[in-house]
Amino acid sequence: MKILVVEDEPKTGTYLKQGLMETGFVVDLANDGLDGLHLALTEAYDLAILDVMLPGVDGWQVLQRIRKAGKDMPVLFLTARDQVEDRVKGLELGADDYLVKPFAFSELLARVRTLLRRGGKSKESEVLRAADLELDLLRRRVTRAGKRIDLTAKEFALLELLLRRQGEVLPRSLIASQVWDMNFDSDTNVIEVAIKRLRLKVDDDFEPKLIHTVRGMGYVLETQS
Repeated sequence: MKILVVEDEPKTGTYLKQGLMETGFVVDLANDGLDGLHLALTEAYDLAILDVMLPGVDGWQVLQRIRKAGKDMPVLFLTARDQVEDRVKGLELGADDYLVKPFAFSELLARVRTLLRRGGKSKESEVLRAADLELDLLRRRVTRAGKRIDLTAKEFALLELLLRRQGEVLPRSLIASQVWDMNFDSDTNVIEVAIKRLRLKVDDDFEPKLIHTVRGMGYVLETQS
């Protein structure tokens, strides 16, 4: 699942992004309201985490424009403002939850998962499929031919990315930025190793093979005839 974090405090933003990615989510981080609003309106997210006090355009305005544009993704306000009137204002503008700083990451993660569960999506949209491979986004579970497959958080995020962009050849640079949050370094083989381990788990004992290498270009997940 893909989450947008809009947070202008660098340490908090990095902490949130790293923690959510290690849990298996794909995360985009914006450092101000304008960038956050642009991403929210042009990309597809399953949930947004908004700070209220943002430079340029504040969290209230970002939320208002998201809702005005017809975007119904769950929104969690994360802020140091803990007065009742602030919480009420956020909820009246269309926020789904409100967490006051400082916070425990475990609590934030629990709230994120609760919002995703009741996000209004159909059961079908919570499960990504290819052939007999299924990835359940909410239960964080992968099966193939009915057999449970245990993946690490990074493997889960990699498989989710491949499934979401099924049939599309993904270059190593895109995989590195989306799954590892790093610029691609041609001297590292971290992506090749991860793909090899993922194939071992989801492809080696099954037919048809789903994860394919496109020489000189990247990787694609598809059922080839």
